[in-house]
Amino acid sequence: MALKFRSTTPTAVCLALALLCAALPCVALSHATALHRHARTSAASRSAAMRSAAMRSAATPSTAAAFRAAASRTETESASRAAFSKTASKAAASTSRTGTRTSLRASNATSHVGSTRVHSTIDGTRALQALRRRRRLPAERFYASSFTDDATLGDSTAGEDPVVRAAAIQALGNMNGTALAIDPSNGRILAMVNQKLALSSGAEPCSTIKLAVTLAALDEGLITRDTPVNLGGHYTLTLTPALAHSVNPYFETLGRMMGFERVKYYANQFGLGELAGYDIPGEQLGVYPDTELPAKLGGVGRMCSFGESISMTPLQLGALVSAIANGGTLYYLQHPQTPEEIASFVPKVKRTLNIAPLIPEMLDGMEGAVNYGTARSLRANFREFPVLGKTGTCSNNGTRFGWFASYADTPTGRIVTVVFLEGGRPTFGPKAAELTGQFYRALWESNYFDAKAPQVATSIRANRSTP
Repeated sequence: MALKFRSTTPTAVCLALALLCAALPCVALSHATALHRHARTSAASRSAAMRSAAMRSAATPSTAAAFRAAASRTETESASRAAFSKTASKAAASTSRTGTRTSLRASNATSHVGSTRVHSTIDGTRALQALRRRRRLPAERFYASSFTDDATLGDSTAGEDPVVRAAAIQALGNMNGTALAIDPSNGRILAMVNQKLALSSGAEPCSTIKLAVTLAALDEGLITRDTPVNLGGHYTLTLTPALAHSVNPYFETLGRMMGFERVKYYANQFGLGELAGYDIPGEQLGVYPDTELPAKLGGVGRMCSFGESISMTPLQLGALVSAIANGGTLYYLQHPQTPEEIASFVPKVKRTLNIAPLIPEMLDGMEGAVNYGTARSLRANFREFPVLGKTGTCSNNGTRFGWFASYADTPTGRIVTVVFLEGGRPTFGPKAAELTGQFYRALWESNYFDAKAPQVATSIRANRSTP
């Protein structure tokens, strides 16, 4: 087929290609269909002729047998030809469909000739999907157990709230971990299950370190809740989806923008690297290093996304989340040992953090983690009032860590929880969030919260101005 053009513009060339691609499959399909019909007609005619000849020669057995054998071979060959022609027909149809798609693409190409592509900021969901297209790493081996026979062995419980403690024990079950509940309005530890682990030297904070990094970046003026942060190429992300989905490149970028010295300054202000408790027997220090993680291991970016080279205790994380829940007061955590100490309890302030204006910027992300992000497993067990938090999952030397730190806006006030798990593959942040939901469910079913009516349906957004 010959085509003549009066113009040699790109549009004309593309149009010609489209017509040619559309025409070729049609010719192929027509030819294959004709071949198929011819094969069927020829096969039928030959078979009929052979049968007729066999009938005329029936008087001669040997001749009849020969004709029957010939007829059988002819039918076999005819079937083969028919199958071949049918396959050719299908192939032509497939070619037709492919050609049609090709022609459509060519046609679409003509409509875009000379157009300009505009790269705009894409939303958090698309950026997240793009960032998660990573090559799968080899499966990691874990040697620690995720379970224990008795997590309460050796705990001192005389000064704890018995209902809160019972709920924490029920939620933790046989998981190897610790559950901590704190009153953020005064720093009192209401319950501490598995005190040996809670008061240990701590572990890598994993993604829970992102709470401190977020506050630091907000205070430095690098971001607001709606600031798009470029993560490379044309991908940008804002704070809310970054917190909700725990997007590591976002916080790595913030860490590199601030630099190690600024990141360390804020971490120390928020209580990392110092005792969180006041006169709590057996409490140990975590570690915040004085030097940056080597660049070949990820540098300050890795420290701000995974908390690598940092050791944080459940008490330190609980004190920081309590300061977020109460608007900026970093209390010394206290663990009363007797009913008399409860009666004479007096809060002790470590320092006041100037974070009250910053907290509303991060609450949507913490609430989003529970509603649709990394901590949504919590909602499988509990939905009665808002819970805001941050998960963390990482591993070190064959041991996996799972964190979930949160506070709940309950009908009787706010309560902070930290669940920290150690073990193997069953141990991870979403599991800690799931156990936190079971903790609140147990409190709810034990009638721990007095009022359950209109307040439970109120979103945390109603209290944004008074964290």
